[in-house]
Amino acid sequence: MEQVIIIGSGPAGLTSAIYCARAALEPLVVAGIQPGGQLTTTTVVENWPGFVGGVDGPKLMEDMRTQAEHLGVRFATGPEVSRIAALPSQEGFLVELSDSATYKTKVVIVATGASALTLPLPQKDKLMGYGLSTCAVCDGFFYRNKRVVVVGGGDSAMEEASHLAKLASEVVLVHRKDSFRASKAMQTRILSNPKVRVFWNTEVIDTTADSQGLTGVIFKDIKTGETRTWQTDGLFMAIGHRPNTSFLQGVVELDDQGYVVTHNGTHTTMPGIFAAGDVEDRLYRQAITASGRGCQAALQAERYLAGH
Repeated sequence: MEQVIIIGSGPAGLTSAIYCARAALEPLVVAGIQPGGQLTTTTVVENWPGFVGGVDGPKLMEDMRTQAEHLGVRFATGPEVSRIAALPSQEGFLVELSDSATYKTKVVIVATGASALTLPLPQKDKLMGYGLSTCAVCDGFFYRNKRVVVVGGGDSAMEEASHLAKLASEVVLVHRKDSFRASKAMQTRILSNPKVRVFWNTEVIDTTADSQGLTGVIFKDIKTGETRTWQTDGLFMAIGHRPNTSFLQGVVELDDQGYVVTHNGTHTTMPGIFAAGDVEDRLYRQAITASGRGCQAALQAERYLAGH
């Protein structure tokens, strides 16, 4: 019987692991198929405190994992969690992995994050971090006085465009329809911004690039079928996120978008299961806030175990 199993190895999961290890809880981390989480796809993280010139995303996660291993944290890398079930008489939980391995644990900390939805562009994987992004707050700094394109029509797209308009020389907002689904207040803010122009009934179907990264996008007019190339320095895909919670259906309460519902910190509706980071945060979705929530989850898990 494990004391704590942490599912996920991004900033929330690794911070939880470090705090649990320091509390002598000997945590086991199920790292999943993308150890390190979304930061492993980011080239430079400039908003992580303590690094004046920024820090390489994969290196940051590698160092956090090394720190956790130094404290005795164990890792199961490769398989994902396929099912969680409560054991009889509130004795804990059964955690089943995709390779059929099973573990028993008194506490589960879910830190599986959320996956940004992206466009099916031919060069997407090659250009991610080199002109392609899913987070303006994370990467907007690199586009000061440059031209950028934002794709989307909801509140997230409006927020991305609004943030980028403070930095970039021009923001083109592209939407497949002839009206936004964002709130009226957000729409008014964007449509009245002189640095933002909107292309309606338009979709991004491809990109152009050189050895340095993205150089432009290829638009398609949905009504006429005509295509054109638009020079730009950055393409921000703001079409939503999908929390990685499919294995939690029927175990804890999820909201209408699939995010874990938490209360009193990181408690879920199932005593003994805690959630931290992007898997339960539909608002901020930042590495530093995820790490902070991971700390909270570990401290609350420690108190829960002390009371049981």
